[in-house]
Amino acid sequence: MFNDIGPLELVALVVLAVLVFGPDKLPKVIQDVTRTIRKIREFSDSAKQDIRQELGPEFKDFEFEDLNPKTFIRKQMENDELGLKELRNGFDLKKEMAEVTDAVHGRDTDSSASTSSTPSSGSGRGRVDMSKKPETPAAEDRPPFDADAT
Repeated sequence: MFNDIGPLELVALVVLAVLVFGPDKLPKVIQDVTRTIRKIREFSDSAKQDIRQELGPEFKDFEFEDLNPKTFIRKQMENDELGLKELRNGFDLKKEMAEVTDAVHGRDTDSSASTSSTPSSGSGRGRVDMSKKPETPAAEDRPPFDADAT
């Protein structure tokens, strides 16, 4: 429960509790706090048990900790019914980004060089020459403008 409290912080909390409640009332306050924590835990456990009973036997392995998104994702990654490991291992983000960068800068990549069997002059197959201006369509190729449609 208090895994992230260090020894110095714990001593500071004890000194603060002695100053606030006094040495006479401190044991009674500690008993009240522990009793309250026990009642809250009992209430939580009984609520969990009631929910499990209401869900039925199909959810006998259901754990409320699985509702935490991190735990859910970790469990699904271990389970791997969807083939996520294969997808994750087959996708190399650095390689994909390098290929895109090379295509934008007009450099040959290893994958495009190995897939093309015939060398082409000028720009490569499927590549866009960014140094040329785009062609503007002729006036006859444009669809008619309809002012009422806008």
